Amino acid sequence: MSGTLYGIGIGPGDPELITLKAKRRIEACPVIVAPVRAEGERSTALGIVRSEIDLEGKTVLELVFEMSGDAADYDRCGDAAAEIIIRELERGRDVAMISLGDVSVYSTYMYTEGCIRARGYRTVSVPGIPSFCGGAALAGIPLTLGDEGLAIVSAAKGNPLVEAALDGFENVVIMKAGRSLDAIAGMLEARGLPAECATVIHNVGMEGEYIGPIDVSRDHGYFTTVIVKRGGRAAGSDAGCRG
Repeated sequence: MSGTLYGIGIGPGDPELITLKAKRRIEACPVIVAPVRAEGERSTALGIVRSEIDLEGKTVLELVFEMSGDAADYDRCGDAAAEIIIRELERGRDVAMISLGDVSVYSTYMYTEGCIRARGYRTVSVPGIPSFCGGAALAGIPLTLGDEGLAIVSAAKGNPLVEAALDGFENVVIMKAGRSLDAIAGMLEARGLPAECATVIHNVGMEGEYIGPIDVSRDHGYFTTVIVKRGGRAAGSDAGCRG
């Protein structure tokens, strides 16, 4: 009997935000898969898991997923990872593939999961706390109130959906925003929205955590999200931001 692939969201970074279900499933799986962006790179997700869960005696595989922003690269890496994982599943071993945040939100896991499920193997997703939920909690701001809408978009590769979301929603979560803060600040200005409408959350629950206003002089990396609230308060503000 073949094993099962579990995609496990481990939350935004704080090890205490790993759910009980995620912890128990990781403990039960003999094989752990952690995506990395390049050969030899240390997995951030794996480091978080190791701080709370004993992985002694488990097979740990760090598999490369290039973060190029090109769907063809994601598919290629997902297929390559699937072949390695299937070898473990064929041995009857359950595999836990860990992912920061939630496995359904811009997760590399889904590229692999689709390939493995199409080959007839069983897959199960274990949800985790998304980074923007963790960041909103730390910033003390609501993501939505009443009948407001919420859009979640990626800023990678100058995604035009960012502007469409700012025009159409009261609340916008802009992920993968580290290289786009200048552009996002310009979009707010063009719409007459004060900078105070935006809250940057970077490395939530990890070293170098930053929660505050857009500051283009700061060096923000991959794990950077911007929460824009057109009619609500930003972090550290009681005032509205209507524009």
